[in-house]
Amino acid sequence: MSPTARHRRGIGPTKGDRVEIVVDAGDTTRTYEVVASRAGRRVETVVRRGVVEVSEVTRRGSVVRTARFMANRVLALVEQPVPREAAEKPLREDPET
Repeated sequence: MSPTARHRRGIGPTKGDRVEIVVDAGDTTRTYEVVASRAGRRVETVVRRGVVEVSEVTRRGSVVRTARFMANRVLALVEQPVPREAAEKPLREDPET
């Protein structure tokens, strides 16, 4: 798939994708962050068997790094998408226009 076809399909680079995980650490909370550090990478979140798994993944699906937390200790999971550029198509039409 060419880079232009990828962009047309909405699969553009996702550098900057970020997930914050707030975990109960007994008497305090700790915040961890997983960030898609390079162009074309994304952050995926999975909850299975009582474990929250946040992974940075390449375009082809290879896992670069993973953070795992016990699900009963996770207080918040905040997914922050990449800020969209002004030149890109808006997510939905503005009702005012």
